Amino acid sequence: MTTFVPRIMALAIACAFASNTAHAAPAPARAQNAYLSQQDAMARSARIANVDYVLDFTLAGKEIFAGTSTVSFDLKDVDSAVTLDLNQASIKSLIVNGKQVAPRYNQWFLSLAPQDLVRGRNTVSVSYERLHSTNGEGLHRMVDPVDGRVYTYSHFEPAAAHQMFAVFDQPDLKATYTVTVNAPADWQVVTTTRESGIVDTADGKRWSFPTTKKLSPYNFSLHAGPYQVWQDNSGKYPMRLFARQSVAAQVTPADWFRYTKNGLVFFDDYFGIDYQFEKYDQLLVPDFLYGAMENAAAITFAEGGFLYKSEMTASQKSRLAEVIMHEMAHQWFGDLVTMKWWNGLWLNESFAAFMATLATAEVTEFKDAWQSFFQDDKQAAYAQDQKASTHPIEVPVPSSSNAFDNIDAITYSKGASTLKQLRHMLGEEVFRKGVHNYLVKYSWQNAKLEDFIGSLGAAAGRDLGKWTQDWLYQAGVNTIAANYTCSGGHNGEKNGGKITAFSLQQTAPGKDLPTLREQRVQVAAFTRENGKLVLARNVPVTYSGANTKVPGMIGAACPDLVYPNYQDWGYVKVQLDQRSFDAARTSLAGVDDPLLRAMLWQSLWDGVRDTKLPLNDFIEVALANAPQEKDYTLLGDVLGKVTTAKTYLDAMALDNAWSRQTGKALEDMAWQGVLDYRGNDNFQRRWFATYLSLASSPDALARLAGMLEGRGTEGLNIGQDQRWAIIARLNRYNTAGAAALVEAEQARDKSDTGQRAALAATVVRPDPKLKAEWLATVQDLQTKLPFSRVRTAMGSIYPAEQNALAEQSAAARLAKLPAIDKAAGPVYMRSYAGSMIPAGCTAASVQRLARAADSMKGLSAGTRRALLDTLQEDQRCVAIKKALTAPTS
Repeated sequence: MTTFVPRIMALAIACAFASNTAHAAPAPARAQNAYLSQQDAMARSARIANVDYVLDFTLAGKEIFAGTSTVSFDLKDVDSAVTLDLNQASIKSLIVNGKQVAPRYNQWFLSLAPQDLVRGRNTVSVSYERLHSTNGEGLHRMVDPVDGRVYTYSHFEPAAAHQMFAVFDQPDLKATYTVTVNAPADWQVVTTTRESGIVDTADGKRWSFPTTKKLSPYNFSLHAGPYQVWQDNSGKYPMRLFARQSVAAQVTPADWFRYTKNGLVFFDDYFGIDYQFEKYDQLLVPDFLYGAMENAAAITFAEGGFLYKSEMTASQKSRLAEVIMHEMAHQWFGDLVTMKWWNGLWLNESFAAFMATLATAEVTEFKDAWQSFFQDDKQAAYAQDQKASTHPIEVPVPSSSNAFDNIDAITYSKGASTLKQLRHMLGEEVFRKGVHNYLVKYSWQNAKLEDFIGSLGAAAGRDLGKWTQDWLYQAGVNTIAANYTCSGGHNGEKNGGKITAFSLQQTAPGKDLPTLREQRVQVAAFTRENGKLVLARNVPVTYSGANTKVPGMIGAACPDLVYPNYQDWGYVKVQLDQRSFDAARTSLAGVDDPLLRAMLWQSLWDGVRDTKLPLNDFIEVALANAPQEKDYTLLGDVLGKVTTAKTYLDAMALDNAWSRQTGKALEDMAWQGVLDYRGNDNFQRRWFATYLSLASSPDALARLAGMLEGRGTEGLNIGQDQRWAIIARLNRYNTAGAAALVEAEQARDKSDTGQRAALAATVVRPDPKLKAEWLATVQDLQTKLPFSRVRTAMGSIYPAEQNALAEQSAAARLAKLPAIDKAAGPVYMRSYAGSMIPAGCTAASVQRLARAADSMKGLSAGTRRALLDTLQEDQRCVAIKKALTAPTS
């Protein structure tokens, strides 16, 4: 394949298209704001080609850094200005084609005048200074509170490269990058390529890096600081791992290198294209906005998601393996081949989520990765897809400010689920061949959805147009139910007999989302034998439309349970018939297959969410069955549902004998789990984490306080992470002496994670004055507090059981939402709208939110969606409370 267009050919092409369109109308002027519209981006990329960046940075560890960006590009015409993105910089010099010019600069982008440009090759050099970012975008700077060392790293997705250098900040203007960096002598500097030279200077060292291959700006990165480095050259590609020196003891390099090495072997083989970036670096960085980022050959990971002060549990290692695989898949699908505009971001993320699960299941010890996918990722997608704000997988993105409006479980998990079921429909090898052909054909280029679907369709020899329309351009999740007749009655009403008729019924969410879809599933029937539910028949079937007959089920023994999406091939909500639902409630212990048990637990939880099963009934099932669960992965899911059930009870503000007895029963169950699994660290820690999330009675809180002093630990290692979790819980319920514990623990743990934990434990305290002070800080867009601290405060200020306190500011918070939304940027609002819109699980709260939804039509897309989602969840909470068959007063 051709990686680069030779320079002489590029010039010839540029001249050719210039001469052919010399009389075209000038491009319209770009909007004067901080974001880039798709219209302006497409107009710019229609005129510009063959971009190369030569970037020189001086990083001294101070709050300001200096840089010079030299940008060379071919220009199709000089009919209008060209804009070059550069955010909030102090420009020292601007040279265009060798001529010093006065900058036309609005703090968002430079406008390069037509008279200073030429058709064909242009070179622009911008020297500037800029403040480091502190919100996790651009070139972020952090001072380690433990030792005072300064660390920097870049994060550019979706469009923040211009917060670090002058750039055409859009994905379809791929470019090469040649980098030099002046940095302090004890710093490491990491970018897409490995350094070609390091020389001593008067102020430190100067690092030089060879030119990269062609990348979109958001896939390029630069990271610098006195990082600790680990290396492993045992595989095909050299691997390095970086972390701050103060957290180095928490890093387990052997795990990182093992998963990385296995993943690179797997993806080389699966894609049939070798990894293209020669070395594989991974960095753990502080204050990170997201979980991880697929920067080419220099992947960044959030410290908070992957560093622990105790030995990692199996679930934490599984998460690490899956995220390593996710970012690795992006090196092909996202970096090698990149979407043209941000409406295609979902395909990058969906494909990476799908491939990460596949790789984790194939080449790590976590063979139940698809079960985890069903329990976590897929359920998040189902929940999102049933919200009022659901959206198609593929949606328009008018501007870079909207790029992350729809980054959610639809984008990641529904998209991955559709790819999973498409793979079942086309066949595994056909699917793999289509992916390979796509990557080969579009390497180092930008592609669109139709390019990917076309490659799969060509490999399969079928037209996927209707599949694409139904699955990717229409929102909502369908429901399937089994409808069958036995010789002894309808849907097994009577025991015995054989199935005489069987069909699958598919329904759409409603008249606004009427699409019925085609997909392939497995329909399984189970009968009771010696207390077990045993598989009697399993029939693969491709269904479509409202009703699909399943002749393969005719003649099977009349079942006690039918599950019409066995082994989770399809993306569809399952509605169990009444006989099967009753079997799920009463026979969980009789199901040997953990994935099927997970599905049945989910059906029960869906019953709660849909108000078909009272929450108190679900809690009874959980109290009876959770202690019997021996599958570690499923236990985590079940206990998560138990914790959510308790959160609903807290939000309902029930204060009667039943609620107190239920809370105590849940605490006792969790503590018994801690006792039962002494000597089994993974299970015991899972039960203890649940106990921490449930503890609210005086006895439970006293037990936690004693554990801080070493009493009653039952073999648990109460490390620093656990100590902070206990202290937060004690403060949340205003236990005597809890505030002093925060101060004492801060003296013991001076790390930045300790600072955030102390902040969370303080903000969560049920103190009206303290709440008001922190609310003011959160809403102060000029606060000097690092954004990572602001986010911590947002997530801690109003827990469910403190609704009475939250109500004191609820009306004012909601009234202020439009003003904050208008003044703040997308990064801030994604956190604020997700945690600070008030919901009280009362009819009055629902009415208040409904009035806001009716009147606040001018909110940004992401904030309005958060408002609608909050309203719907508040309505759900009220409905679940109304459906209770236990006392509510």
